[in-house]
Amino acid sequence: MTRPRTMTTILVLASLLAVLAAAWGALALWVQFPAPPPRRILMACLWVAAMLALLVLAWQGRSLLPLIGHVLLLALLGAWWLGIKPSNARDWADDVSRPSTGEIHGDIATLRDVRNFDWRTATDYTPRWETRRYDLSTLRDVDMIVSYWTIEPIAHTLVSFGFEDGERVVFSVEIRKERHESFSALGGFFKQFEASVIAADERDIVRVRSNVRNERVFLYKVQMPQPVMRSLFEAYVEEANRLSAEPRFYNTLTENCTTIVYGMMRRLVDGLPMNWRLLASGYLPAYVHARDALAPGVALDVLRERGHINARAQAAGDAPDFSQRIRAGVPGY
Repeated sequence: MTRPRTMTTILVLASLLAVLAAAWGALALWVQFPAPPPRRILMACLWVAAMLALLVLAWQGRSLLPLIGHVLLLALLGAWWLGIKPSNARDWADDVSRPSTGEIHGDIATLRDVRNFDWRTATDYTPRWETRRYDLSTLRDVDMIVSYWTIEPIAHTLVSFGFEDGERVVFSVEIRKERHESFSALGGFFKQFEASVIAADERDIVRVRSNVRNERVFLYKVQMPQPVMRSLFEAYVEEANRLSAEPRFYNTLTENCTTIVYGMMRRLVDGLPMNWRLLASGYLPAYVHARDALAPGVALDVLRERGHINARAQAAGDAPDFSQRIRAGVPGY
């Protein structure tokens, strides 16, 4: 009796793994196989059919031999998958065509390719890429900006740095879309996009979300010592330069706009805990609030209500004082 039970146990475990591999492989082929959609669907279906056929043979013959076929198929899929490499040389969408880079000498940070587009609609805009210089000794504040366009757990995180002269620059970890692509959370799991760091003017990167795309945008002032502000700014520049030299894939779960920032902050702040809200970035404000790093003594629902900037952003339009006007009433300002 022991041997049949052992065989059954092995087949059950192998079946679970085969079903998972069939699902993962089908999605990977659907997203990445270099062919038009009908052929990608065909490849995904053939993959599932082959995996399930071998599984049926294993159960019918009560044999492990068909599982060798699974191993060979997975080896082929794995070799193809490992051959998909990130690149900085593609036909990029205009808004991510020039990722930011920078250098810091003493207190002076020079950022190249700071995005400052004039957005009229999502498809009608005037591109502008600028070189800007900032005196890091005059860093005054840091804000977290969270933008929602779908369900609550999914959001995009931006970090805005303010200086004593009123200047601001926003850093955003963005998917680097090709010209024909659009955002896909599923594609982000399967090497569809590279990651990039974009430094931008608030009248570009915030206004396009609040005024053009009609996303729900919230701004929170973060309590942070000036040396940590500076270190975070420097970490963004380092990450931007690193991605420019050595491209990496964006990953919806592990390499996104929030987890990359968390990785930077963890190097700067001892004991910063990992938390599920870092993976569901729409709940990031709750995580930061629980760390007592937002306006002290103010409830999270109040911070959220007063930090909702859409009405103020739409009233400000592209006014020169856009940054000041969207902060009116935000706790801490």
